[in-house]
Amino acid sequence: MTEHVFRETTAEPSTRSVPLSHLSLELGHLYMEDIEGGSERLRQHFERVQPWVDAARADAAVGIRGRSPRISTCFLIDDYFTRFSSPAELVPLVLGEAARAGLVVDYLARESGCAVADKVPLAESIAQRLVESPPPGSYGLRPPVRETGWLANGERVQSSRASRAMTTAAEWRPPRETAARRHSIYLDVELWDHDKDGRRTWSCPFLASVWQLARLGLLRNEGEPVLSPRPWNSGTFPREWDDMPPLLQLNTAAAPFSAYRTCSVLPARFLPVEHAVRVVLDQTDVDSGALRQITERSRREGASVPDAVADRVAYVFYRGL
Repeated sequence: MTEHVFRETTAEPSTRSVPLSHLSLELGHLYMEDIEGGSERLRQHFERVQPWVDAARADAAVGIRGRSPRISTCFLIDDYFTRFSSPAELVPLVLGEAARAGLVVDYLARESGCAVADKVPLAESIAQRLVESPPPGSYGLRPPVRETGWLANGERVQSSRASRAMTTAAEWRPPRETAARRHSIYLDVELWDHDKDGRRTWSCPFLASVWQLARLGLLRNEGEPVLSPRPWNSGTFPREWDDMPPLLQLNTAAAPFSAYRTCSVLPARFLPVEHAVRVVLDQTDVDSGALRQITERSRREGASVPDAVADRVAYVFYRGL
């Protein structure tokens, strides 16, 4: 079996670029328990999303010198943690309820594709590119993320025991955020655990981080783009999730899937997950060739992007659901 790994672009002859929109606009990132609510639950979701889509489109036009922004929409379905219904039943329901709200889903993705796509182990490859940022003055007491499966945005300070004989009480010391603004907001993110057979199960925040990197056009395998959209011209969808490509292009007239920036319109309960996504993105050594290409192209187009990858990601969190 051939092992696929991400490599530094200096070891590769070239890094192939991908088409880019100005904005990748996510219309939903729902789990099977959400979709189990049927058409009514989906209808409520898209009704809440629709006003914010208009606002995101208007915001995307700011700063590109009066031109019409290229905007693509996407929707992510969880088929990784649970399998509910089938694409043949579920996808038309999602697309139909989006259309009722006046929305068009350009691209449809399976969350399992963020773990493995076209036999490329994306999640494992990104896990190998994590570079932890130890806080100033830390002593390296914490095991590395590759051993623990946990990634933090700071340091959970070890308690120190008093030196007096017969004293066993520990002195509590607070955790510290590396980039704190006076006060810390410390977060420790579980990236994976293991099932009974010892295989890794990737966490929702980690898969969502891979999803954001895909939407930003920053995923490469040996210089080649991965998790690329495939046109879907058939009128019907398959009965099994594994028979559906990980990323479908449903709208032939759509702007490119990947973009300089992303925006996701999600229920407010996703806020902790997306906070964790930022922690992961801040400590991921993304492909330097892809990063350089996008930075140069955005400048030529007058749509410069922030240096930090995490700052290219935006959200709208609506109440309820």
